[in-house]
Amino acid sequence: MSTPSTAAQPDVTKHFTSSILLWVRTDQPRQTGMDYWKGPHSGIISATPGLEEYRQIHLAEHNPGRWPATGGVETSIPIDRKIDGVAEVTFQSALAPAQGRKQTKLAYQDEINVFRRTLLYAGPPNSSRWYDVAGPGEKVGARVLVYLRRRDGAGAGEFRKFVKKQLVPALTGTGVLKELRTQTFLPWIEKLWDTPNVAHDNPHDQHFHASLILGFTDTAARDAFFTGNVIQDLSDQLAPLVSAIHAYDVTAALTYVKKGEILPHYQQ
Repeated sequence: MSTPSTAAQPDVTKHFTSSILLWVRTDQPRQTGMDYWKGPHSGIISATPGLEEYRQIHLAEHNPGRWPATGGVETSIPIDRKIDGVAEVTFQSALAPAQGRKQTKLAYQDEINVFRRTLLYAGPPNSSRWYDVAGPGEKVGARVLVYLRRRDGAGAGEFRKFVKKQLVPALTGTGVLKELRTQTFLPWIEKLWDTPNVAHDNPHDQHFHASLILGFTDTAARDAFFTGNVIQDLSDQLAPLVSAIHAYDVTAALTYVKKGEILPHYQQ
């Protein structure tokens, strides 16, 4: 999984990002919940002081797991834990979350209107990394969101080093990605996002420890990546360290706050 020493490594920017995994209510049509999240709920989050970026990752309703079968690794996404979307919230500084407490309280109160379960995963400052892999004018036409679960017995430090030193160079070395973002998470703690009237059940064997957002030119490039030889090499390298790889097809990535500014209309 190493890349040639002559390969140019992309520029990277480091950020302080939290991801909130979301499951919409099942007592109403799924699209009703997704639309409410996209509309009224987005306004509450966008108004939070101290945000550098706020992006909603909408996931396809049919998501059995795009990662190919890998021995000893869960690649099929369990129906009862299948995520509907992810709120990707990036702060301007480590102190910024404290600035948004009033707005966060409003978000807490509004969650019951749209979600049945929410789980917040956070990493320390600079643990979220965005890699500049797109050329001038290149756009992302298809995305996949990947969650990794560290295998019991694999050390947290070893895992983070693997993501940074081996997985990322292997991914960027393919030359096909037009977007690459990674997050490595601190241990999950319910009290960080213990909203009322919404479930936060998250058994230890269901915890995630890292995420990747992979962007491609189009669905054909995405499909070729996940059926080619590269993915098999990645799987072989990941298998000793991870017990689950859940790869979700993304239907939309909507940006509401960008570079600290609330946008008049979300950008795709």
